[in-house]
Amino acid sequence: MDQPAVLPLDDYRADLATVGGKGASLARLTRAGLPVSPGFHVTTHAFRTGTVPAAEIAAAYAALGGGPVAVRSSATAEDLPELSFAGQHDTFLDVTGTEAVTDAVARCWASLWTERAVAYRARNGIPEDGLALAVVVQRMVPAEVSGVLFTANPVTGARDETVIDAAPGLGDTLVGGEVTPDTAVVSGGRVTSRTNPLLDEARALELAALGRRIEELYGLPVDVEWALHDGRVAVLQARPVTTMRESWNDSLLGDYMWTSANLGEGIPSVMTPATWSVALPLIPPPVGPHPTAGRIGGRYYLNLSTALAAGAALGLGRLVRRANEATLGPLPPGVEVPPLPMSRAAIVLAAVRAAVPMVRASAVYRRRLPELVAANPAHCRALRERIAVADADGLRALWRSEVAVLLRERCPAFEAGARSVLGGHRLAARLRRLVGDQDATALLTGLHGAGDSLESLGPVLGLAAVRRGTLSRAEFVAAWGHRGPDEFELSAPRPAEDPGWLDRQLTAEQGTDPEELLARQAEVRAAAWRRLESRHPRKAPGLRRALARAAASGRNRERARSEFVRSFWVFRAFFLRAAELTGEDTFFLSVDETLALLGGDRTAAPAIQERRARYERYRALPPYPTFIRGRFDPESWAAGDDRRGDVWDETATPPPADDAIAGHPGGAGVVTGTARVVSTVEEAEALRPGEVLVAPLTNVGWTPLFPRAAAVVTDVGAPLSHAAIVARELGIPAVVGCGNATTRIRTGDRVRVDGAAGTVVPLHEA
Repeated sequence: MDQPAVLPLDDYRADLATVGGKGASLARLTRAGLPVSPGFHVTTHAFRTGTVPAAEIAAAYAALGGGPVAVRSSATAEDLPELSFAGQHDTFLDVTGTEAVTDAVARCWASLWTERAVAYRARNGIPEDGLALAVVVQRMVPAEVSGVLFTANPVTGARDETVIDAAPGLGDTLVGGEVTPDTAVVSGGRVTSRTNPLLDEARALELAALGRRIEELYGLPVDVEWALHDGRVAVLQARPVTTMRESWNDSLLGDYMWTSANLGEGIPSVMTPATWSVALPLIPPPVGPHPTAGRIGGRYYLNLSTALAAGAALGLGRLVRRANEATLGPLPPGVEVPPLPMSRAAIVLAAVRAAVPMVRASAVYRRRLPELVAANPAHCRALRERIAVADADGLRALWRSEVAVLLRERCPAFEAGARSVLGGHRLAARLRRLVGDQDATALLTGLHGAGDSLESLGPVLGLAAVRRGTLSRAEFVAAWGHRGPDEFELSAPRPAEDPGWLDRQLTAEQGTDPEELLARQAEVRAAAWRRLESRHPRKAPGLRRALARAAASGRNRERARSEFVRSFWVFRAFFLRAAELTGEDTFFLSVDETLALLGGDRTAAPAIQERRARYERYRALPPYPTFIRGRFDPESWAAGDDRRGDVWDETATPPPADDAIAGHPGGAGVVTGTARVVSTVEEAEALRPGEVLVAPLTNVGWTPLFPRAAAVVTDVGAPLSHAAIVARELGIPAVVGCGNATTRIRTGDRVRVDGAAGTVVPLHEA
């Protein structure tokens, strides 16, 4: 394999062995989209040949635009969590001109053998054999202010405090201990203490948010060197600190309103570090220092504060609120969304910056969705097959050349398609005004039919087709074997990986044939159409066209989501193969950590045990409230006698929960039946035909059970959640997003479910 002497700063080949510790860290930060000054690496291969690659350096320097640069050494044993090598090798600042840069590279190489560096290695037991030095060349940042930040308090170890040290000018005096820094401490989204500040509060919060992003990237607390020039922050260096415990709790970042509504249905469990590292590139950028999404106790939550603040600042507040209510449901009574502590102008600027990648992905989705959807099944199957036989080097190369492209280019398009609603909430509201709730719900069905299919119904109808003999088992697995109850969690097996899964589904107790349910709903929909045409003959043609567009949009949304999920099966295959090759549980490592492990760098391996223990502790807790405001401790909440599943507010006590069980209308209809309360899809296998399924949530992995259910009731969900969509299509009454149904109802209770009204009434206790 060709071994280059010079690499771009963000090159995927820029690992520890090739560009040293500092270089690998900067490459990782650059690939993650963090504000790193542009530059290039002179690799360890060039060092080992013993000749400075003058021509390659000259070309890279010219491509950088010339001008002053920083030339910094990067050893293969440098900037590791247990050994920083700080100050042991030389750095040269303000180097200008090709000859001067080439000379500085040679001088960096020579610093590997200075008396202090040799003594440092001897003191720490670092062997000389195989030692090599790379060099990083970056455009110089002429800092007005620079410093170091720690994402956990280095004195107390407090994980909810970011400590920022700052000094005027370049950072070498601060890092070298020549000046006393000005210090700011950030906690809970505000500056809690400061000394003679060089930074205003907004800048300190921005730096704290930047540190948190880098901590998420590394999966550990970090210290970060930074510089401020011309109003912009640049990251100069970052190192993980392994001596502090991890916290998977972004509610500690500030006073925000978080929600898992709808999200909790698609991502119902605590996320492993592997899953979170794959999800990170798909999350919209923060609005200034404020995250748009995050983890609370390891579970995925959306930050409503940033979404609503950005919408209001752009003059779209009412539209964003309505869209959020359609997809996430309305806020509980008495709950307020805290505003962001930013000016409107600052929010507008930050929101526009954050929107650019989402708009770009949406444009790709609109232009290429049919092509991407059609090609993705074969593409993913081929990638999984190649991953299964790759060796360590081949697996790393495969990620960098193709799997990363799937994650960073195709998945954003699928994700944009999966969240596209195209004004469906406005059409639903208009229909309710014209014909009432029940007929409006009926008219909004029919997404599956008219020669086209709805992906969420695929597993239900596919199983029925296999039973009838009109679809082979292999065809079913190829089409829907990637869909399951926890389909985004990489550590969760896919149904297609379990040879007995299909047999269990086919032999399970059956309910009403789903084709019969669809036919009944078609009759209900036709009757609703007749009533609408009779009452509003002039409006009917336009409404028919609008409903056809909404149905097509819904089908496209479901196809995009299905291929999004299929892509995650590829990422799962990567981590499984990495575990086979390394002997480590790589689901508790990030992508970058796993790539490093495959290359022989075991720096992150000691963190696996602690992360697994944290993961298991959080998984043992019940699902957290759908809405959370402020700093939330999952373990304290779970231990409380009066815990609520709908809302938790640090700033105020929400009004007492109503005695009634109420949620969002899912599928219309009124049913009285016996409840079956379950917490997992495995428990739900006990559901008998005609019972009311009551669960924390349901998703596409649960929908094969729907034909048995007289009605469906969930704690988590929203009007456009997948459970509600499937229930409506099958004509099954459903109430979603109740918050407290599983704690208020017991198996055996008789309940009355009114899907159109969104209410559940217990008739008597078991």
